[in-house]
Amino acid sequence: MIYRLLALNIDGTLLQTNGKLNKSTKEVVEYVQKKGIYVTLVTSRNFPSAKKVAKALKLNSILITHQGGYIANFFDQPIHMKRISEDTTADIVRLLEGFDCQIRLVHENFSLANKASQTSSMMAKTVFTSTDPVFYSQQFVDSLSDTILEDPVSPPKIEVYFEDKEENHDANKAIIQMFSEVNTIRINEYRIDIVPTGVSKLSGLLYLGEHLGISIDEMVVIGDGIDDLEMIEAVGLGVAMGNAPVELKQAADWVTRSQDQHGVAYMIKEHFRKQHPIEFLRKMNIIK
Repeated sequence: MIYRLLALNIDGTLLQTNGKLNKSTKEVVEYVQKKGIYVTLVTSRNFPSAKKVAKALKLNSILITHQGGYIANFFDQPIHMKRISEDTTADIVRLLEGFDCQIRLVHENFSLANKASQTSSMMAKTVFTSTDPVFYSQQFVDSLSDTILEDPVSPPKIEVYFEDKEENHDANKAIIQMFSEVNTIRINEYRIDIVPTGVSKLSGLLYLGEHLGISIDEMVVIGDGIDDLEMIEAVGLGVAMGNAPVELKQAADWVTRSQDQHGVAYMIKEHFRKQHPIEFLRKMNIIK
């Protein structure tokens, strides 16, 4: 099979545990682009944060961000977006304020979160150790519901960080039962993402494929999280990182090394060195 698109998750995949890009990863992304492969990022991150990583990789492609809810090119021009309505956002916030959690409304231009009490080091690390660019405004308020009552927000995504696994489960169940307008995506035992119904990383990837004229069978996805599972099962070649959970590894066609063992670089070198450049394949009338 000839592959024409490579989709990469960011956290736990491209980035090492120290949050940095390894030089070998940058080199292989440049190498595969020279072969004519379209390289994109598919991430739960907001667009400015994903764009920061894309810039470090010298990508100027269309990026799939906010779990697939916001798709835009490198020049900040969205080609597709879906939002949670202002009324639904307000209702979800009021519901979640009954739980011990941090609620983050993730807009493409800013984020707005409540100042939840944080006894859990996991929550504190996840929410406050942000890799968002300096110009991406992050505001923390005492009452999120009061704030958006005065100034409503319609975000592509809501992130929710819990102190307790059971609270996560109960809140997730309540949202599913009460709101048909949204889906919940399990990130881990302490976090869920809330997105408009029909939004997922896979739906975003399918949209981009249709936009570029590339079929799902011609795509390679490398990921490490449960929210990458649908993509890895659907594409022509699904690759799980060595640090991925067992569920993802079992679904993948290929398991590469971990993020700290340069798993992305290893996989790309092993596979794409065997594939001729896209332009050459066109000249040979192997592909159109």
